Amino acid sequence: MTSTAQAPQSGAGTAHPEHLGHVIFIAAAAAMGGFLFGYDSSVINGAVEAIRTKYDIGSAALAQVIAIALIGCAIGAATAGRIADRIGRIRCMQIAAVLFTISAVGSALPFALWDLAFWRIIGGFAIGMASVIGPAYIAEVAPPAYRGRLGSFQQAAIVVGIAISQLVNWGLLNAAGGKQRGHLMGLEAWQVMLGVMVVPAVLYGLLSFAIPESPRFLLSVGKRERAKEILAEVEGTGTDLDARVAEIEHAMKSEHKSTFKDLLGGGFFFKPIVWVGIGLSVFQQFVGINVAFYYSSTLWQSVGIDPTDSFFYSFTTSIINIVGTVIAMIFVDRVGRKPLALIGSVGMVVGLALEAWAFSYHLVDGKLPATQGWTALIAAHIFVLFFALSWGVVVWVFLGEMFPNRIRAAALGVAASAQWIANWAITASFPSLADWNLSGTYVIYTVFAALSIPFVLKFVKETKGKALEEMG
Repeated sequence: MTSTAQAPQSGAGTAHPEHLGHVIFIAAAAAMGGFLFGYDSSVINGAVEAIRTKYDIGSAALAQVIAIALIGCAIGAATAGRIADRIGRIRCMQIAAVLFTISAVGSALPFALWDLAFWRIIGGFAIGMASVIGPAYIAEVAPPAYRGRLGSFQQAAIVVGIAISQLVNWGLLNAAGGKQRGHLMGLEAWQVMLGVMVVPAVLYGLLSFAIPESPRFLLSVGKRERAKEILAEVEGTGTDLDARVAEIEHAMKSEHKSTFKDLLGGGFFFKPIVWVGIGLSVFQQFVGINVAFYYSSTLWQSVGIDPTDSFFYSFTTSIINIVGTVIAMIFVDRVGRKPLALIGSVGMVVGLALEAWAFSYHLVDGKLPATQGWTALIAAHIFVLFFALSWGVVVWVFLGEMFPNRIRAAALGVAASAQWIANWAITASFPSLADWNLSGTYVIYTVFAALSIPFVLKFVKETKGKALEEMG
């Protein structure tokens, strides 16, 4: 470790690994947690109406069953950073994989409504862990020159998980004769939908044994030579490894295990940079994006679209989500994080405003008028596209990059917890708000999308091309 005030220059910012394919595999394997995050979050979309009828519950109780997983998400996100700092990033992934597997089995075989809610909390805890450990691990392992693109793997995996869950749900619904409570393999179709998650959960666990531990964690526990081996793998032999290790250790030397107390200060409880992270997380959810993934089938059925078609439209929305994410992955390191966020905010305002207008019309014979119906469908896809090419990706990239090393784990945990609490607020309130006024609900989401523009302009700083050791 250097004793000078200035850390050695290792050339990490311009390093290009010889085996980029290996680095991509590492990032993709870590992002498998993001796939499960997306899959587990969205698969419930196919079970909403079946749960309502099976347990004979109203909108408010139904919303709590759907949203209760998000409480687990918040707890998992809040604790994952500490767990990862104590036992390592890889062990944290393995714990999440086990919890995903348990949740899938339990959710497929519930005895009662409370039982289903309990397994959803367990799955939520795993999602919360994955939401923190994925971007943190990728940010720590990825070469700076590729960090934005590799960091966006997390969101890419999330949207692929969402799309696959909708495709699986649609296929199972058709196999069950278009009935969510139709029978498949001795269970009701919705139970099979929830149980299929066992497959990717086991795969995530297996992949976690095939990727290396984070060099930063290894250095924190004194495994210097192993850290150098991994840095050589991921940043290239052209990097001065001794200088790179010294650079990381220089950034870590004043660190202690980040705690909640480290985030305090600045006159408004938290440090300003923590509030920016919380703000990014809250705006990402308050535009209502997860309504599109938790309730879209129910939403389309409520305006007169039959169940099979509603599942298909949920799937096409997920495909648009993937397209937007690919666009973001291409441009996040070229255009930058902040410009993409602004472009996305403008597009979301347009899409959400059009949805609010379309839903303001009265139903005719149980359906929206043709013009408004098509406008609502197209606007929903516009909204998802602009979210995916901007806030869906850049918030995760920002949260993995923007905090100083000394507080990164704790700050990321708080920001991710805020995201899950905001997600819970939107998810739990939507059924009751939709019963009150569906158009008014979308006006609320439109306002938050508009407010995100001045927030980004005033408070968010660009992180493109900076080494993690430069933050703060």
